[in-house]
Amino acid sequence: MTVTLPRKQVRAAAAGVAVTFGLNGVAVATWFARVPAARDALGLTAGALGLLLLSMSLGAFLAMLTAGEVTHRLGARRTVCVAAIVVSAGLAVAGVGIGAFPSVALTAIGIFVLGYGSGLCDVAMNVEAAEVERALGKTVMPRFHAMWSLGTVAAAGLASLAAWAVLPVTAHLATVAAVVAGGTVLAARTYRFGGEAEHGGGSGVMAAWREPRTLMVGLLVLVLAFTEGTANDWVAVAFIDGYAFEPAMGAVVFAVFVTTMTCGRIFGTIALDRWGRVPVLVGTMLLAATGVALAVFGGSPVVAVAGVAVWGLGTALGFPVGMSAAADDPTHAAARVSVVAVIGYTAFLAGPPLVGLLGDQVGVLRALLVVPLLLLPALALVPALRPVDRSGADTSR
Repeated sequence: MTVTLPRKQVRAAAAGVAVTFGLNGVAVATWFARVPAARDALGLTAGALGLLLLSMSLGAFLAMLTAGEVTHRLGARRTVCVAAIVVSAGLAVAGVGIGAFPSVALTAIGIFVLGYGSGLCDVAMNVEAAEVERALGKTVMPRFHAMWSLGTVAAAGLASLAAWAVLPVTAHLATVAAVVAGGTVLAARTYRFGGEAEHGGGSGVMAAWREPRTLMVGLLVLVLAFTEGTANDWVAVAFIDGYAFEPAMGAVVFAVFVTTMTCGRIFGTIALDRWGRVPVLVGTMLLAATGVALAVFGGSPVVAVAGVAVWGLGTALGFPVGMSAAADDPTHAAARVSVVAVIGYTAFLAGPPLVGLLGDQVGVLRALLVVPLLLLPALALVPALRPVDRSGADTSR
């Protein structure tokens, strides 16, 4: 049920949600940006690296299976606090497994825990964000996700500096972990909508799995998550292998992707309010497919990096709009967001090993072409994003 609060408290909650998104982005992107360092330290092939990355995806996927129920029972505030501590612990363990005591098993455990905490946080913070968006009466969800992207930009920049300065990976990841844990717990204190556990009735997760619209939104988010996640996991490695970039420059390419994605999320709300979800998502998905093609076939590093920029811009709105669509009806928002997240995060289970195994055969750079091959058929699912009211009736484009 939507809670009516003074405007000042709504804005405070919005600020707290924004910080939560930002710090979660910092934690996840810190790991992504150090993937090349992990590969080198552990001596992994592209296929082996893909299997290692699967550990994080598996953790996130398992979290999504129960995140709706956990958020329903604990409330968004408590869930986010628990998740932040789990995320930070996983990041620190991964740092030890890469640097202090190099071990594939220890690194896998660390990123599994990181993925689990991130997945739990993802559902809870999106539920709170959807309520804030509803209370404000305007499209702001992409801007919360832009804060996640800003966090990834900051993390990528710091990781590039850390790689250039030859800062030990263990020290780097442990420092970030401490900042993320402390900052997120403080930010969650401003939550006002999902702060307390809901005691009346069930979470509605099982019912949500039988809703055609929820499942179609989930399938679309799966493809859009794969589009974003492939860049997160592989763009730095692809440019290091395919264009002979140094590791520090590989991190810069990753920063280009998340920077343009962030810009798209900040300014994309204007397009969404003016033209609606469906036409805007069709356009951005086509833009993402074009960007991947330029990154692979651009020939020169300049054109290829420009393609990454276009890819990031085209990826910007997919995931946040999917989360907004899942939470259109606040009655069972946590359940529907959880179901959509479970389906969407299947991309993070299948994506890393798929691209890695393809990379073993044709090179990581050309393996990126799997992205447009999935994006184009998924355009048929975009109409499922049309907003609905509490009765389930279509209310907009």
